[in-house]
Parts: sequence; structure tokens; C-alpha cells
Amino acid sequence: MPRILTEQLQKMLALTSPTGKLGDAVLNAILSHNLASPNELVLLTSSPTDLPRFEPFKQKGIQVRPFNYDHPTPESFKGCEKLFLISSTHIQRDFNNAPDGQGRDRHHIDAIDAAVKAGVKHIYYTSLAFHSSSKAGVMRAHLRTEKYLQDLEKQGKVAYTIIREGLYNESWGLYLGYYDIKGDAERDEIIVAGDGKVSWTSIPDLGVGNAVILTAPSEDYAGQTLYLSTGKESAKTLKEVAEVVGSARGRKLGVKVVGEREHVEYYVGRGIDRSAVEWWVGTYESLKKGETLIEDGTLERLLESQGVKPKRADETIRAAFNG
Repeated sequence: MPRILTEQLQKMLALTSPTGKLGDAVLNAILSHNLASPNELVLLTSSPTDLPRFEPFKQKGIQVRPFNYDHPTPESFKGCEKLFLISSTHIQRDFNNAPDGQGRDRHHIDAIDAAVKAGVKHIYYTSLAFHSSSKAGVMRAHLRTEKYLQDLEKQGKVAYTIIREGLYNESWGLYLGYYDIKGDAERDEIIVAGDGKVSWTSIPDLGVGNAVILTAPSEDYAGQTLYLSTGKESAKTLKEVAEVVGSARGRKLGVKVVGEREHVEYYVGRGIDRSAVEWWVGTYESLKKGETLIEDGTLERLLESQGVKPKRADETIRAAFNG
């Protein structure tokens, strides 16, 4: 193989879930800010690789390869030095207190093993911006995956960077009692099992932050656990989010804090799957403990390096009602 091609392959970056919200934002940030050459990028997707949506990327020189969390193979990662591993969306695997190695962490571990076997040197994993000691069900698979990567690094098998992504501005409705703009127009009170400040962070801003990290020299972030969240000055409680929603819709919206059992039964009564609610309800205890108020300027510094100002949660909420 010619030397120039060999060097190119060694620099290649694989991106999972490029059509998902975060994956799309990261890919767009890399390209729009010219952070990497298109011919250094590999998009890994569970969708058919010949879909028209991928054609513009292929024309730029970006490779599109098949990847499936259920059956990851080393071939997907061949020739890639770095892997951006976005966590599995199959949250139902985590329900009912899935044992170690049987929740979404099974998907992550299998993908990591396939990547290491293919020769990937550095894996960047998207975790969530909760504490390392969090008991929230949503963090269970993340923490197990983090530990697996840390163990592999100790064995000298792969470098890692754990990126604890800020709670999305765009997901405010999920935290605010599964609030639906169209279906909950007459809803006047939100039942939740706890409240606390959240450092809400927009997906496009996370796209830029992740893109800068991924395209920096590997040694800049190897072995680190990073928090990407906006600062505390823009954080909001669920009550404060409800106030913005009330203003945006022209009808006040209140928040009532109840116990976890009452929360579960209330939302099961509203038609939400019991296993899903029981998995999710522990999130509110984390909010109460202050886990989601992140005092870390990493994201602001990364955004500033690209001339980007963070988008506030209230902007996102009002835009959702105006859209």
C-alpha cells in the first residue's frame, strides 16, 4: 500500500449514528468548521448505506459503512484510528434493572471489542452529565461502559475519552413530565419526583464541542472524563422551565413534586410503559442532589475557539412553540 494512503487510513475517524441528533450535529460541525478533511471520515450507520441522504457525503470523499449494535464487526472500523461511539438508543435493554452486561452496556462493549480488534487506538464515548456515583437508571449502562473502557486502558489495549454530554435543551419535555407541546396544551400541572438545577445544553453546541475534541491530537484528551455543559448561570430548574413554557404558550404551568411511587403510578395511568417510567424516575433524585448542575467551563472554551456562543434553554423552548 502506498505510504500516503497508509498515513491517511491511520488518521481516519469513525462516527457512529451520523443520522441521529448528536451524530448529525457533530458531523456538521466537523465539516462546517473545517476541523478534518472529509476523506478522513467514516460514517457508521445501521441504515442502508445506499440511501440518497448519504450521497452528498460520499461525493465529498466520506466513506459510509454498515454498523449495527446488535452485530458489530471489526470490518466496520477497519483502518480507523479513532472512534466516536454514541451510546445505544435501545433504552429498553436497561429496563427492569438489567444485570451488568445485559443492558445497553452489552451493545457498547461488543462495539468496543470489535473496534479494538480492528486496531482502533482511541475511543471517545458519549456518556451523560451526571455524577460518577449516580444511582439514576439512565446512567447505569453509561457507568458500566466507562469502567470497561478504563479497564481496557489499564491493560494497554486502547485509549479512551469519556464525554459526559450535557442534558439536551431539546429534551426539556422528557424531564418535564413527558410534556408534549401539541397534546398537553391544556395541562396545568406537571407531576415530577424531584427538581433541581439542570445545566441545559443545546445539541448544536454539543456538536461543536465534540467535534473539536475528536479532531484534536489524541493525546490532548486521552484518559480524561470531560463534562460538556453550559455554565450554572444559564441552568434552570424544572419549575423554571415550566415558567418559560407557560409564558411561551400563554397559559401558566405549575410543577408539583411527589414521591417516586406516586410519580410512577401517575404516569403509568397516563399511558407510559411501567418499565420505562421505573427506569426513568430515579433521574429526579439526581436532580435533587445537584448532579445536573455542572460547573465546568470546558464547553464554553471549546465553543469560543470556534466563535460560537452557547444557546440558552429558554431560546430552545420558545423556538419549539413558535415552530
